Amino acid sequence: MISNKPERVFESIEADHDTRRSTDSRESFDDRLNHILEAATGVIARVGYERASMRAVAKAAGVSLAGMYHYFDSKERMLFLIQFRTFNALLNNLKEKLQGVGEPVEQLRVMIRSHLGYFAANMAALKVCSHELDSLTGGAYDETRRVRLDYYNVCRSIVDRVLDAHARGRTIDRHVATMSMFGMLNWLYRWYDPKRGRAPTAIANQFADQFLYGLLGKREAEDAT
Repeated sequence: MISNKPERVFESIEADHDTRRSTDSRESFDDRLNHILEAATGVIARVGYERASMRAVAKAAGVSLAGMYHYFDSKERMLFLIQFRTFNALLNNLKEKLQGVGEPVEQLRVMIRSHLGYFAANMAALKVCSHELDSLTGGAYDETRRVRLDYYNVCRSIVDRVLDAHARGRTIDRHVATMSMFGMLNWLYRWYDPKRGRAPTAIANQFADQFLYGLLGKREAEDAT
């Protein structure tokens, strides 16, 4: 009887090679995509979305203009990916860091450290996300707004728990409180230099103290901490 075992062995080897080639190709595509998006974020942060041409981004990324369209069919698609991926990363990072943290004030501190730490390392993305949401249209706008709202809701729920636990009797507009916190955090790109300023954790701790003292009042904030 003639065995076909050798043929099966060779088929397995070829299948393994095909799988590795597919994985390598995927990783290579993702690496190039991330590189281009990083360059695009820098260009848009410097000159604004309207003035940031695909040609300028291609030059900054060191790829051909034709190569750019291999990754994005439009400039708006590029902006959408920058914003959606940024807020998705913020959301997932925060949820991960909140695991096992039960005390509301500590949750707030974790949130502020997470937000500030991420954007201290991605300052251009902070500027783009702060200024360019309304540059998106249609489904891209809706999808980006949805993930931003998901992030807002997680943060708002933390503010709610802080007030419920430590300032139940105070009349405070919780949406205003949450948005004022974001205003403090998102203004960072206008004045903070991570290479020269204080460490992001130190900045985050001061922000948390300032927010808590303003939200709860001095005695309640001291009791909470």
